Amino acid sequence: MTENTVEPRRLSPDELRTLFLFESLTDEQLGWLSEAGYVEEVRDGVVFNEGDEATCCYVLLSGEIRLCKLSHGELVEINRTGQRGVYSGAFNAFFGANDHKSYTATMQVTRPSEFFVISADTMATMMNTWFPMAVHLIEGFVMGMRRTNETLGERERLLALGSLSAGLTHELNNPAAAAVRAAATLRQRVSGMRSKLAMLADGTLDATKLHQIVALQDDAVERLEKNKDKDIPPMELSDREDTLIDWLEDHDVQASWDVAPVLASAGLDVEWMEEVLTAVGPKYLEGAVRWLMYTIDTESLMNEIDDSVTRISTLVGAAKQYSQIDRAPYQTVDLRELLKSTLVMMSGKLQGYQLVKEFDPDVPAIPAYAAELNQVWTNIIDNAVSAMGGAGTLTIRTRRDGAYAVVEIGDTGPGIPEEIRRRIFEPFFTTKPIGEGTGLGLDISWRIVVKKHHGDLRVESEPGRTVFKIVLPLDPERELESDPALLD
Repeated sequence: MTENTVEPRRLSPDELRTLFLFESLTDEQLGWLSEAGYVEEVRDGVVFNEGDEATCCYVLLSGEIRLCKLSHGELVEINRTGQRGVYSGAFNAFFGANDHKSYTATMQVTRPSEFFVISADTMATMMNTWFPMAVHLIEGFVMGMRRTNETLGERERLLALGSLSAGLTHELNNPAAAAVRAAATLRQRVSGMRSKLAMLADGTLDATKLHQIVALQDDAVERLEKNKDKDIPPMELSDREDTLIDWLEDHDVQASWDVAPVLASAGLDVEWMEEVLTAVGPKYLEGAVRWLMYTIDTESLMNEIDDSVTRISTLVGAAKQYSQIDRAPYQTVDLRELLKSTLVMMSGKLQGYQLVKEFDPDVPAIPAYAAELNQVWTNIIDNAVSAMGGAGTLTIRTRRDGAYAVVEIGDTGPGIPEEIRRRIFEPFFTTKPIGEGTGLGLDISWRIVVKKHHGDLRVESEPGRTVFKIVLPLDPERELESDPALLD
C-alpha cells in the first residue's frame, strides 16, 4: 500500500448485525463480510445508472435514495426511501454466472448518504458458499419462469401466425376463385366470338362494313374502360337497360334481356346502337350485336382476372412485408407500410369493424426491427378487436412528436379498469378465459418496444375509448449516445 492510499472504512461485525439483511449471519460470516465490504459516502447525484454494468450491491446506512426508471427519454421515480438497510444494485449477482448483468434502475441520493458496498463478485461468492441450496432453488425458479415464458411466447407467436395464415388463405381464396370462374367464362365468350365473326365474314359483308364494326368494337372497349370505375346508381342503370331492351326488340334481336345489361354496363346507348345498325344493316344486326356483346363481356372478364391477380399479388406482397422475408432484421422502415401490411394480414378479423387510418406523411422512416414491430401491431390490434366484441371503430394513427415517432392504436371497446391497467404488461397476466390467452402478447410487445427499440409503450383508457401509444425514437443511436442509461 502506498503512502497516499486511503484505507476504506469498514463496518464491524456488530454494526453489520444491525442491518436486517445480515442479522441472521454467524459471527464468522459477519467477520468475513466485514473484511470484504466497505463504506462509501455519496454526497450528491447519481450512484449508478440504469443499463450500466452491475458491479456492486449498495446497502443504505444513512441518508435517502430515489430509484428511477427511464420512460420516453425521462426518468420516472418508482421509489424513494430513507429506511436503513434497504439495498439495490447487483444483489442478484450470484445468479447466472454467464449472464450479462446490468442495473435495472437508476439510483440517486437526495441528500448526503452512506452505503455499505459489496462487489458483485463478493456477493456471488458469499451466496454460493453460504446458501447453495437457496441459490439452486432461486436459480431453478427463475430459469423455470424464463423457459415457461419462452415456450409460451413461441406458442403465442405460432397461434398468431396460424390465425393470420388462416385469414390470408381465406383472402387469397376469394380472388383466386374469381379468376378461375372468369377464365372459364372467358373461354366460352371467345368461342362465341369466333362463331359470330365467321357469320359476319362469310363473304356477304363487305370489307368496309367489317372495318366499321371493328372501329365500333374498339369504341365499345374504350367506353367500357371509362365506365369501369364509375359507380352508376342502380335505378339509372336499370333505365338504360330497359331503353336498350325496347330498341333491340324493335329490331328483332333475340334474347334482348340477356344482351342489354352487358351493353348498358359499358355505357352504350340507343344512339350508339343506331351506328351499329347503319354499319351492318338489319340482316347482320343480331350477329354484330352479339359479337360486340362478347367483346364487352370478354374485356370485363379480363378486367376481373386482372383485378383478381392484382389482389393476389397485393396479398402476397403484404405477407412478405409483414414477415420481412429476405430482408435484414434491422433496417430503415416506413411505419405506415408496416401498419398497412399488418392490416391486410388481419383483414379477415377486421370484417364488421369500421377502420380509420390517419397516417402523417411527415413521419420519417426509422431504423427498427420491422418483423417484430409487426408483431406489436398484431398483438395490440388483436386485443382491440377482442375487446370490441364484433362491432366498433378501430383507429390507427401515426404522428411525429419531436425526436420520436408515435403510433396510436385505439378502439371503442368498454375500456380497461384502473386495477387491470396497472398489470396488463405483466407476463402471464390475462383477462381472457383459461385456454384463450397466455398473457404474453402485451408483455412481448412491451419488451420489443422498450427493451429492443428503446421506446415506450403506454395505454390510456376510459369507457368507449382505449388507446395504446407506441413511442419509437427517430434516431436510436443518437439517443443512446446522449443517454447511456438506455443501454441494456
